[in-house]
Amino acid sequence: MQVRKGLPGGQYKPLTTEEIQRIHATSLRVFAEVGVEVTPPEARKLFRDAGAEVDEASRAVRIDQDLVEQLLSKAPSVVRLCGRAENGELDCQIGGNAVHMGTGGTALNVQDPGSHDSRRAQLADVMNMARLVDALDNIHIYMLNVYPNDLPVEGVDVNRFGAALNRTSKHVMGGVYTTEGVRDVIKMAEIIAGSSGKLRERPFISMVTCNISPFRLDEAYSRLTMEVVQNGIPVVVPAEPLCGATAPITLAGNLVVQNVDTLAGVMLTQLVSPGTPVLYGCISSITDLRDMKYLSGAVEMGLMNAASAQMARFYRLPLYSTAGMSDSKVNDVQAGYESAITNLMVGLAGGNFIHDAAGFLEFCMTASYEKLVIDNEIIGMVMRAVEGIQVNDETLAFDELKKAGPGGHFVSSRHTRRHMRSEQYHPQLSDREDRDKWKGMGARDASARAAHRVREILDGPAQPVLPLEIRERINKEIPTLRPSVMDL
Repeated sequence: MQVRKGLPGGQYKPLTTEEIQRIHATSLRVFAEVGVEVTPPEARKLFRDAGAEVDEASRAVRIDQDLVEQLLSKAPSVVRLCGRAENGELDCQIGGNAVHMGTGGTALNVQDPGSHDSRRAQLADVMNMARLVDALDNIHIYMLNVYPNDLPVEGVDVNRFGAALNRTSKHVMGGVYTTEGVRDVIKMAEIIAGSSGKLRERPFISMVTCNISPFRLDEAYSRLTMEVVQNGIPVVVPAEPLCGATAPITLAGNLVVQNVDTLAGVMLTQLVSPGTPVLYGCISSITDLRDMKYLSGAVEMGLMNAASAQMARFYRLPLYSTAGMSDSKVNDVQAGYESAITNLMVGLAGGNFIHDAAGFLEFCMTASYEKLVIDNEIIGMVMRAVEGIQVNDETLAFDELKKAGPGGHFVSSRHTRRHMRSEQYHPQLSDREDRDKWKGMGARDASARAAHRVREILDGPAQPVLPLEIRERINKEIPTLRPSVMDL
């Protein structure tokens, strides 16, 4: 199967050049006139020492245009998120208009294959989700997508990352919760890499912290951000403003809040360590104004995340964007159209790493095993759309047209054989049989076929990704790790 990743997007542009400039100008006014509340004193000192105006009473930090531009210019335009294949085929170059897709986090619940109900996620689900993602070619990055409710918070970080790193060779990204957890994860990754330097040279883990909308770098997440940066690990600093709740009801107003909040996080990373690998992060969405709940399958989410792809390119920053979720509770037609529409919008807009692109239902609260398989199919189609139509002498095929002539055909043409596997997307889940054959195969719909595929993968032999000696050393040196994480 041909795996499409890192293809250039940017065909879809919801913002004009003038509109990008206006969002930028308004953001600069917010930085200069409103300011950002920076809670940790040491973070305020970093801004003050760089030349920002700091009001200690309100903890407001005001930053002029020159300083904003100076700090943003220090951040790299491309961040490499590595896999662990020796030939580098699992690496993802995040930046420009290159498009990659992955899972997202962190859902509290899980929906088992074939079920319409949900249950609390467990550590075993992190392991099984990692195995499933490893087998699904169109999912490029495994972002830790469930929260193990059977662990105390201080054990979550290292056990989630460990469970994933032992079951997939793809890049592993995850949100983090405690400083000690961050340190344990990095120590574990250094053992796997062979040294601290080798991990920084080829970072196969990255971490996600958060900013609080509107305009706040809070105590806990800012300290986590600084800890990750001090250790030289790629970090995402996303914001999640919600229209009508933590941002204006208008999409343009939300984009200003989104832009200010994530840029504040980017600037903090560069104050801690200039040149540190950081991603501009967008999780913007809307609220259901009937009861103020978060909506994940709204077309407006697709619009704002597509627009954020343009904003990230304006600042020459790599983008972590959001799409592919559904508010449906089951894998029905709603789940399909909501996931497909937003994934397609943000993919065509050139979202560099589109997280949440696979597996999420119910306002991002439930991770579905079978939806991972369904979304793998959607992503394959989206990436074919991103690839577009190649127009050159070979694809225009004039010589073939001339050879066939009026009334001819191309079935036996060498040109057909040469391009038949690359020109078309070949689905792995979709049904393209005639009705009689479909009935003979059990007349299963897409959800049933996906559930069957999940069981096929998870019922197969489980093989550890990490060598035995590495697993034994990790178990010995990191006591907070559950034994099952490194066992199979």
